[in-house]
Amino acid sequence: MSDSLAVTILGASGRMGRMLVNAVHEAEGCHLVAATGREGSDALGKDAGDLAGIAPNGVYVSSDLAQAIAKADAVIDFTGPETTVEAARLCAQAHAAHIVGTTGLSEEDVGALEKAARHTAVVYAPNMSVGVNLLLGLTRKVAATLGPDYDIEIVEMHHRHKVDAPSGTALGLGRAAAEGRGVDHDEAAILSREGRTGPRPEGAIGYATLRGGEVVGEHTVVFAAAGERIELTHKASDRSIFATGAVRAALWAAGKEPAVYSMADVLGLDD
Repeated sequence: MSDSLAVTILGASGRMGRMLVNAVHEAEGCHLVAATGREGSDALGKDAGDLAGIAPNGVYVSSDLAQAIAKADAVIDFTGPETTVEAARLCAQAHAAHIVGTTGLSEEDVGALEKAARHTAVVYAPNMSVGVNLLLGLTRKVAATLGPDYDIEIVEMHHRHKVDAPSGTALGLGRAAAEGRGVDHDEAAILSREGRTGPRPEGAIGYATLRGGEVVGEHTVVFAAAGERIELTHKASDRSIFATGAVRAALWAAGKEPAVYSMADVLGLDD
């Protein structure tokens, strides 16, 4: 195991966490050394392999974040903003790569990641699928190619349990469109609409959020002009794509210089 990357998974007892345990188990070049769960969770003390539906692996779910991170070369984190910010501080201290798929982070939370990245590699990507990251690049390119006559709207749908809106991926697509068009995203974004809104503001980037059922994730970027409409769409049908991408990011980030990286860096999309 000496050449194998030591990985800690935060939130290992949740749906995404169990998939991450499975992905580490199936990947070459890494192994699980620690797994965490929320204080008071029924999963505490249980074998992470058992929880993930694979063979027992001798790694027991703990609520001790500091101890779990101290064991790791890389930490994979799909938890919540509060845990992610604390994990960023601990990863910086331990010089463990921090792979962050947490959504709903505020500007202040992202600032905490940037601070940690002075001391360790941080891969921050609200969506770690290869397809979505290709979509981000395409959105940036199409927005740069088409003029302001094309209105930009982003439509996303997720399962009924999702707690943040718009999704981190939708916001990432909006920011990619804004970069392509050379405008400030926060000034252009319209995150919701109700009542008598009046005509659509020129240059706006609009969002529509749908929630229901067990939809893993669907995102469409619409470029609409008089006489034609271009739509770029990605539909996820299996959450394992996010887990596989996160493990790929962990293996890539090991030994990298301290900085904030994206999945475009991991996948070489900007080369």
